[in-house]
Amino acid sequence: MSSYSILIGLSLAVILSYLFNLASRATRVPSVLLLLLTGIGLRQWAEYQGVNFHIPKTLLEIFGIIGLIMIVLEGALDLRLSRDKVPLIRRSFFAAALMLVGQAAAIGGLLHLWLGASWQTCLLNAVPLVVISSAIAIPSVANLTGDKQEFIVYESTFSDILGIMLFNFVDQEDFYQGHGLFTFARGVVLIVVVAVLSTVLLSFLLGRLREHVKFFLLFAFLILIYSLAKQLHLSSLLLVLAFGLAVNNADLLLGWVRLRTGWRGLTVEDLAPDLHQLKNITAESAFLIRTFFFLLFGYSITLANLISWQLLGQGLLIVGVLTAIRYGYLRFVARTDLMPELFIAPKGLITVLLFYSIPTQHLLGDVSENILFMVILLTSVLMMVGLIASHQRPTAAIEF
Repeated sequence: MSSYSILIGLSLAVILSYLFNLASRATRVPSVLLLLLTGIGLRQWAEYQGVNFHIPKTLLEIFGIIGLIMIVLEGALDLRLSRDKVPLIRRSFFAAALMLVGQAAAIGGLLHLWLGASWQTCLLNAVPLVVISSAIAIPSVANLTGDKQEFIVYESTFSDILGIMLFNFVDQEDFYQGHGLFTFARGVVLIVVVAVLSTVLLSFLLGRLREHVKFFLLFAFLILIYSLAKQLHLSSLLLVLAFGLAVNNADLLLGWVRLRTGWRGLTVEDLAPDLHQLKNITAESAFLIRTFFFLLFGYSITLANLISWQLLGQGLLIVGVLTAIRYGYLRFVARTDLMPELFIAPKGLITVLLFYSIPTQHLLGDVSENILFMVILLTSVLMMVGLIASHQRPTAAIEF
């Protein structure tokens, strides 16, 4: 393929993704689902044309990691903190935490009964299947308003963060031993300290840098800190959330710091001119990375492997268990509205990233990328049904 052919393909992919976003707003069909199906279609066309193009797993991981950072940052930059939001944040945190643990235990139990593998191995393979993907959930609820949208943004972000923490905890060599909890708690404290320090550093850079090219320098620092923390097996997504919240709520945080310490080294006026531009660049970057990740992931899937009643049955069983537990929590524990919250628990980018992070000795041959794709597909369809049903309700508050 010539260089111009590749450029034409990349340009068409971005244009197509933008059209999918427009179609998603009108039809409630998730744009990510359309991108995945397009990737599968491209794979079929390439095979028909005799083109052999292999997608390296490392390339998918890189796109996935950067996309996850950008999407969580984009969501955090839209959230405002206030005293009246505390109940909402607490409710979304407990929803993410309790359902994550309950669903991981249930799916891990199913895998243990089905395959007879160790509990640690089954839980490691279960966690990717239960984590809600903020990469899909956050863009999909852009048309919702008020508490419903913010609940999904907070819940999916907390689910990503807590899911990574749970995965790292189960992945410990001393998982079965008593001091495993101490190691995990130490990691939590350490990532909170890193999050605070990195947020101060990045906010200072945002307020003080006067060069025209500074936002991608900021992203480079953010990705660097994220990657270094990840190398230490810390839940580094927390620092991305902390930075986004700090920048978008600088008036509250700087006012609190000034009241306690009298420090006036950084003011809201220093950050205000760049905040709007940072939001725009983050949204554009998240859109671009998300486009190529899901197209490439769809392309990496072989359609012939998906055409299986057994695979469909396994996917339906997993999604059925996850939905039943979610219904039980929302209906009887949280006692909250079910529409559309019950249906918005998609799996996606974080699912793939965690699956690729499973150590070789804990991989289960029966839990493959095909099951991951089937679960992603089914949960996306379920979310589409929920959004359409919610849109048709007279009380639904939807903006266009």
